[in-house]
Amino acid sequence: MPHSLPVQLRATVRFLGRILGDVIRSEDGLAVFEEIEQIRQASVALHRDGPDADAKAVETRLGRLSLPDAVRFAHSFACFLQITNIAEDQIQRRRGREGDGRPDTLAGALRSLAQAGIGPERVAELLADAVIAPVITAHPSEVRRKSLLDRAGAIMEALEAHDTPDIDARAAHERELVRQIAIIWRTRLLRGVKLGVTDEIENAVSYFERSFLTELPRLYAHWRGQLPGADLPSFLQVGSWVGGDRDGHPGVTAQIMHHAFARQSRAALDLYLARIHALGAELSISGSLAKVTPALQALADRSPDTSPHRADEPYRRALTGIYARLAAAYPALTGGTVLLAPFKGDPYASPQELKADLQTILDSLIAEHGEVFGEGVLPDLIRAVDCFGFHLATLDLRQNSSVHARVAAELLKDAGACPDYEALSEARRCDLLVGELSHSRLLYSPYGAYSDETVREYGVLQAAAEAVRLYGAEAIKAYIVSNTTSVSDLLEVYLLLKEVGLFTPGDPPATRVFAEPLFETIGDLAEAPATMARYFALPLVRDLLKSKARQEVMIGYSDSNKDGSYLTSTWALHETSTALVKTARAAGLSLQLFHGRGGTVGRGGGSSFEALLAQPAGTVNGHIRITEQGEVVANKYADPQLARQSLETLTAGVVLASLSEPAAPVGAGHRAAMDALSAGSIAAYRALVYETPGFVDYFYAATPIAEIADLNIGSRPSSRAATRSIEALRAIPWVFSWSQARTMLPGWYGFGSAVAGAGLPPAQLAELHATWPFFATTLANMEMVLAKADIAIARRYGGLVEDAGLREAIFGQISGEWERTRDAILAITGQSSLLENNPDLAAIIRSRLPYIDPLNHLQIELIRRRRSGDDTAEVREGIHLTINGVAAGLRNSG
Repeated sequence: MPHSLPVQLRATVRFLGRILGDVIRSEDGLAVFEEIEQIRQASVALHRDGPDADAKAVETRLGRLSLPDAVRFAHSFACFLQITNIAEDQIQRRRGREGDGRPDTLAGALRSLAQAGIGPERVAELLADAVIAPVITAHPSEVRRKSLLDRAGAIMEALEAHDTPDIDARAAHERELVRQIAIIWRTRLLRGVKLGVTDEIENAVSYFERSFLTELPRLYAHWRGQLPGADLPSFLQVGSWVGGDRDGHPGVTAQIMHHAFARQSRAALDLYLARIHALGAELSISGSLAKVTPALQALADRSPDTSPHRADEPYRRALTGIYARLAAAYPALTGGTVLLAPFKGDPYASPQELKADLQTILDSLIAEHGEVFGEGVLPDLIRAVDCFGFHLATLDLRQNSSVHARVAAELLKDAGACPDYEALSEARRCDLLVGELSHSRLLYSPYGAYSDETVREYGVLQAAAEAVRLYGAEAIKAYIVSNTTSVSDLLEVYLLLKEVGLFTPGDPPATRVFAEPLFETIGDLAEAPATMARYFALPLVRDLLKSKARQEVMIGYSDSNKDGSYLTSTWALHETSTALVKTARAAGLSLQLFHGRGGTVGRGGGSSFEALLAQPAGTVNGHIRITEQGEVVANKYADPQLARQSLETLTAGVVLASLSEPAAPVGAGHRAAMDALSAGSIAAYRALVYETPGFVDYFYAATPIAEIADLNIGSRPSSRAATRSIEALRAIPWVFSWSQARTMLPGWYGFGSAVAGAGLPPAQLAELHATWPFFATTLANMEMVLAKADIAIARRYGGLVEDAGLREAIFGQISGEWERTRDAILAITGQSSLLENNPDLAAIIRSRLPYIDPLNHLQIELIRRRRSGDDTAEVREGIHLTINGVAAGLRNSG
């Protein structure tokens, strides 16, 4: 019987920790090693011995460190936590090789559905029309450099190889582990300069090169065996926002978009060319020894390869022609050239042409040699072309509705169509926009004198139109409108798309890119169904959607949480999703939801599989997109095997959420209870965050928000405006700051007061938890956050607030609510301690705390030192190293 996850993790961490200790001893000397080890042992003892431990021992030892020693200590513990993450990922990777026995695989979903009388043919029918898409964003909470991700991959490979009975081989692989860990020990954990958008594009593309390009086709091939006879389309694809998301980011320009597509295309085409070259070397089948189909023969005859050495090798000649045509397309698509292209060919006009030629080869091989050729490099390459095309990833456009309104107003005024668009009522705006969209007259003039904002937006739209022309319809399909509050917010997008030919007036009108709303605040979510009903009622919109018959709506987890508490946000998203499905259905349309989730619970994070199963009935239906942000992208997709597991888990969750019968219907009693809890939660949360005098000052003093802003972890500004207001602050630094301060406030605050004030019988809440997946998942996420929080450490961060009265007043509210929330969760779940029912997770979190807590203590002292005037480069480095280490230890902190 395999050991539990904590036992396996403890053994692997001890092994790697011993190697790290040996490296430190060897390279820095015994004194340095012993100093670090004494602090480590004191912290472990503190957590092991509990209330009887000497709580001051760790703080005393840390306080004796000189500044250089403190920086080195922070580096050492951050390294250890990085190694802990590598060990955990390696164990998850190994468990993934248990294969289809797990419930979160497609095979597991098929077994579960079979027990309910739902057969594989129904699953195949669902997937035939499905859209499942994780979407990579560049939202900044990933503190690890790419260099560290590369070393993590190398260490996991060495760990994998080390697991062998061959003693000599084990020794060799251990030497490789020593080498890799020595490199990590001497690798700068912090970025020396701030990331630019081009760096973020490179990082995003690296996940495709590491994982998606190879693993996604293999996953489809694996599923063919589980759904025999099903001709699965490429329903699972990976999208991106990196290079198209301009909301609050003036650095995303037309030039950046051109660069994003060229770099993406290069990643895809480089793989295709390498695979085609390898196939040419492999398929040496002679025409004198084997038959080929007429289509294959015709393809070979069109090849520019006239070498007599390959005259009787039709497959090789056909592949040479394919290679030549793809190499000819390469410069226009990527901006580069293929160095080894001995033959000239007409460039492929589309990925469909390339796919058709490859399919001709495969069809001939199967026809003449059997299904043995139905698996392997060629079928995987065809699937890759189908999934990734020439564009690699569909890029969403995103911009704030207020920008569209200003640009539209300027264009309309300059063209003489409307002197003051922004002064119009909503009804008159819509009438004007519908009128403008009914004819072909353009507003933009190359001779006009426009604001920088309008010129920049028009340039981006021109780049988008060029991308669609060059890379195909799949390159850009959606334009996300942040802060959507009205129908005109969506119509403005079509007005702008019309200017560059992506929207065409007519009967019926047509669009290459669809406007899609993003509802973010609690109020906007509540109004979303009514907003969309008005939108669907427009004849123009009905005509636009007639061929598609589906509207995508994005719902924001992060800002709704910051606006109104975790519980209220979660419930608002649940109810809005249900209502939007009904609204779309009433208009004769289907709905596809795009979930804007982050990594931490305060931004919609938690288990993706459990979150999918907890979605309201009828809101998935095989169609879903989900953002993948920050450190979660690397956690899931940096390693190819973990990427494959994550993609399959997502697919299994969608299948089960779409086809399973709800465990219990959500009735009036469920809704009444959640309405009461939600009302209490938002009231308590907003009373603290938005109504308590001095709260903003407390937040900026009692968290490392100012220090996080100096980290080189992203190109996007941390605030939407140059103010200290909570409203203007982006959700990511808001959540990240509270995580660093070990308060985790966005993930739980308000629930304790909600339970206390709702007056619901404890038995009723316990029954909801036992029978309703939505409520159970919501509480499980809060429970995990509470387990990672440490109210004693949070109090020490509060000590950074100079105003004692403000400090005690606000921290008193926070600590009181933490206790109420903990007690409520324990009472509802019937536990005596947090995570009592999830001992594996409890043990994993406990094992990290002796290494996270000292970094928190050191961070506090260094922040105090910096804010007192000692703002040297060494102090800043020490602070940033502690932020790096704490983030690594908590894993989902942003």
